[in-house]
Amino acid sequence: MRVVVASLAEKTNFLSLVPVAWALRAAGHEVRVASQPALGSVVRHTGLPFVPVGRDHGFWRHLTARSSFDGLRGGVPLFSAFGSGRGQRPWAEELEDYRQVVTWWWRMVNDPMLDDLVAFCREWRPDLVVWEPITFSGAIAAQACGAAHVRHPWGADVFGAVRARFLARMAEQPETDREDPLAAWLGARAARYGVEYSEELVHGQATIEQVPASLRVDTPSHLDYLPVRYVPYNGRAVVPDWLRTPPERPRVGLCLGTSTAAWLGRFGVDVPMVLEGLADLDAEVVATLPAHEQAKLGAVPANTRLVEYVPLHALAPTCAAMITHGGTGTVLTGLAHGVPQLVSPRPTFDESLLASSVAGLGAARVLDPDRVTPDAVAAGVRALLDDPRHTEAAEALRQEMAAMPSPADLAHTLTDRR
Repeated sequence: MRVVVASLAEKTNFLSLVPVAWALRAAGHEVRVASQPALGSVVRHTGLPFVPVGRDHGFWRHLTARSSFDGLRGGVPLFSAFGSGRGQRPWAEELEDYRQVVTWWWRMVNDPMLDDLVAFCREWRPDLVVWEPITFSGAIAAQACGAAHVRHPWGADVFGAVRARFLARMAEQPETDREDPLAAWLGARAARYGVEYSEELVHGQATIEQVPASLRVDTPSHLDYLPVRYVPYNGRAVVPDWLRTPPERPRVGLCLGTSTAAWLGRFGVDVPMVLEGLADLDAEVVATLPAHEQAKLGAVPANTRLVEYVPLHALAPTCAAMITHGGTGTVLTGLAHGVPQLVSPRPTFDESLLASSVAGLGAARVLDPDRVTPDAVAAGVRALLDDPRHTEAAEALRQEMAAMPSPADLAHTLTDRR
């Protein structure tokens, strides 16, 4: 079977697809990763074959130029409101948010690669296209060449949930007020290649879901979900010597993600304040920070180990607790190893939703990023270390995740569906 893995050029989005891509290749299938040229070095480091398509998108350049949008505080229209649990807003506001998301996010990252991706798929004739949830061009390309296609969100399917809410709200409006920006854009693009619009272009013929059932969000019952175990993958890595030796004291990992700081130039929390709060703990603090961020810190507490990069899937199993920003990959990596977390979520996408869900199960405590103080950090981490119920809850989630089908199992399921 020939498989195309389609992703926009965004490292963190793509890395979540790698375990399934490798499972398909290990099962004997031909796999090609198709993305914009900027992702080439990331894909090559995974060992997967890379096909550059189209030109690079300008999403982050556009985002940082928008004075009305704060990448750490403002939130993505529609999604940040959904993640925070805020109530129903006027239809005109929700519709305008949908227009914005389609215009300055989804269209911006897909249009530059669409023509070339369709051309490649028509030339290579894949049997299956696996596309990450923003790469709608993958769905169009699959239908243009007659391939099956499945969507692969990086976490809980907030895309499916938000879409369902939007369509339900639209159906409540008078016909003169109904507008569907996503269908209008996708329908116009699909028509170029003789593809008729349907919701399959939004949801895929099935959806791969790598969050455990206890962390799912409500989505339409007609969507077909294929569960798969979350396998942490952080890219090519070397495990340092110090990480091979069990810590003498409880280890606390400070892991605030990479993509936001790289593009927007700052983290969502005050790192010196966090380290100050941990200074008096009888614990070893491992802070994973880029060199330029370390240079801003000056002196750090004696119990702090600064590292520029360490594979999170190797660090997490040695930790008694973690402090995280709420990113799906970071949180799920910790949970895959049964580590309770103090989560200070950015209100930008689904971080607040994930943090509250994990906290609701007892495996995390939530700290508002606007209320981070040394005392609050110390109190949160002490609670994780001292109250065994947090570790027990994280262990229960680890077991639930471990019982899910492996990527190898999913590869066979995808083959059988062809």
